[in-house]
Amino acid sequence: MDQAKHPVTNLAGRYGHPLHPALVAVPIGAWVASFAFDLATRFLPGSPDLADGARWLIGLGVLGALAAALAGFLDLFAIPTGTRVHRTALTHMATTLAVTGAYAVNFALRADDPPGPVAAGPLVLSALSLAGLAVAGYLGGELAYRYGVRVADETTQARGYHHADKENS
Repeated sequence: MDQAKHPVTNLAGRYGHPLHPALVAVPIGAWVASFAFDLATRFLPGSPDLADGARWLIGLGVLGALAAALAGFLDLFAIPTGTRVHRTALTHMATTLAVTGAYAVNFALRADDPPGPVAAGPLVLSALSLAGLAVAGYLGGELAYRYGVRVADETTQARGYHHADKENS
């Protein structure tokens, strides 16, 4: 269990500060914003730039997801194989890669779209992709909060709960 708390390389972030959770903010934010832009194209007439903005947010999210995946892959190496945690990590990875692939397809589908409301197909694909992202996020939460992958051990955590005046005496 302690093995999964430590990075296999500093490229994954130092002990107690994994890089993967910080990097996932980019695709999550970009993809949620792209969906908001998609919806806005349907409810705010005369806003053609929103569809283009949604497409570029999807592209930014794909690039961010690839960077996050590299850091997450390094974290995967620290997890002992044949364990429930490893199976959860593989499911998290597969789900996230499927979502990233769906967004890459969505980006390509929008390449020649005319200005105006986003078509139903890409809109539905975005909604389904966000649902998959929620599942992947839940599994990532299981890894960190239930199984403590890349989370500092309790002894290290306890140091933060000592009163400052006791530490100085």
